[in-house]
Formats: sequence, C-alpha cells, structure tokens
Amino acid sequence: MRPENLLLRPTATQYCTLGCPILDAFLRGGIPCNSITEIVSESGCGKTQLSLQLLFTAQLPNNLNGLSGCSLYIYTEFPFPHRRFNQLFQSFRLSQPILFASSRDPRDYIFTRDCHTAHHLLDVLLQLGSRLGKVKETRLNVKLIVIDSIAALFRSDFENNASDLKKRCSLFFRISSVLKSLAHQFGIAIVVTNQVGDSMGDDGVSGVRVGNLEGLYTSGRRVCPSLGLAWANCVNSRLFLSMNEEIEGVNNGLVDGEYSGYVNTRKRRELHVVFAPHLACSSCEFVITKDGVFGVDR
Repeated sequence: MRPENLLLRPTATQYCTLGCPILDAFLRGGIPCNSITEIVSESGCGKTQLSLQLLFTAQLPNNLNGLSGCSLYIYTEFPFPHRRFNQLFQSFRLSQPILFASSRDPRDYIFTRDCHTAHHLLDVLLQLGSRLGKVKETRLNVKLIVIDSIAALFRSDFENNASDLKKRCSLFFRISSVLKSLAHQFGIAIVVTNQVGDSMGDDGVSGVRVGNLEGLYTSGRRVCPSLGLAWANCVNSRLFLSMNEEIEGVNNGLVDGEYSGYVNTRKRRELHVVFAPHLACSSCEFVITKDGVFGVDR
C-alpha cells in the first residue's frame, strides 16, 4: 500500500443476487464479490439451502444482478443434497424461461467437489487458482465459490491442545489467504457456511464481542460461531441465521364435553448482520418454501 493509492477511487463492487428482491435490498445488492461472506447458523436454519440457491442465481446476466458465470460448490458434509438441489433447479428453470429458450441446462454451469480434510480443501483451492488463470483454455469462468461447511473440516482433525490449536490457526490463515487472493484476482464471490455451539460465557468469544450484536440466539439458546476468534478474523462479513418459535394464538374451548386448550406456533426465521464493512447491524425475516429462500417484508 502506497500513500498515493489512498487517492484512487475504489472500483465498484459487483454483487450476486440471492434471487429475492427483499433479501437483495436488505444486503444492499446481495453477496459481494472480492470478499468472503460467512453464513452462520445451527442445523436446519437454511444456510445450505441459501447456498444452493446462490449456485443458480450466479448464472443470471449482469442486468439481472447475476454474475454471468459458473459456480463451484465444495461440500464437506455428506451426502450431497441431491433432492433439494433438483427441487431448486426446477423452480429456477420455471422462474427464468428466457434463459432456457435454447435448452440451456443451468446444472451444467455448477461444479461440485467433495472435501474431507482442511488440507484437502487447500489443495483444491490451489489447483483451482492455476486453472482459473487459464480460463481461455479451460472455459472455467467461476464467479462464485461456496464452501459448505468450513467447521466440519476442523471438527476431528485437531485436538484441543496448544500445538494443534496453533496448527489450526495457521491453516485458517492459509485457506483464507488463498480465498481472498482468488476473490480479488478473478472477481469471485466467496461464501462459507459455519456452524454454532452453545455459548457459556457472557460475551462473545473468550470475553471479546465479535460484531455489533449483543448476542446470537436461536432455538431459545445463546450460541457462538464455531472455530473461534481466529477464524472470525479471516472473513470479511458474517451473517447469522436464527430460528425461534413464535406464538400466533391461543385457542380455548370444549371438545367432546371436555376443556381443551392449545397454542398455535410457527417458526420465525431471521437473517442478521453480525458484521460487514458495508452493512449496519440489522435483521430481516425470511421463509423457506419449496421454491427457495425468500425475505418477508414487514
């Protein structure tokens, strides 16, 4: 970095649509390129479904807020979600009939790769960088990389001792360095999903609050993202998906001459901005349907 570089006007950031105008408006355009966006949640909140949805929307042309490119989906938890993937494919094909006028199959523009260890992931990313540098020969125009999930790779490979924790942090920084290099060099949007664990302390990670939220709550529990503070410093933006029961109404009455009362509840899902260089701390409700993930305008 040189002093004169501070006088240069930064290039406009390109964003990848989530396929929903409400969610796009909430995130001020969608998922940004040239950076790493992390999606954190407990199991069942929708982080994988949102990731799969992005694989299709990234193919949309620029005038529809897409990236006009291919996607790479690296999955670390098995099996691959074929059923939901095909369901979202059918929905995407029906919602974009013009794109399929020439019998174009969007699944041909999505590459998948399984990874079993963190070192395996690093090797895959390094190989990808060399191939993207030869895009004219390989026609590998990847504009979105999704890693689902990063925590699964570190769950069993490292012990909870000083030596292994040091090795784990070093690997964090190597992986994030390669991801950021790919993002900046080729204008790629990077999405990484992460898991959560129950939080036992009063504040954040090791007494340090990460982000703008006082605490992360889901399913009536206070949680914190996996992999700790070291990994939090490796990502540019962190989004948190929560899921909680909400009471819609109480019904009381007589059934067959006996008193009966029950409570109507529903699952309320929300997308929260924990930290991001371009977003304020805020939240947006969303729902998951057969056709995908969509925001709710309240």
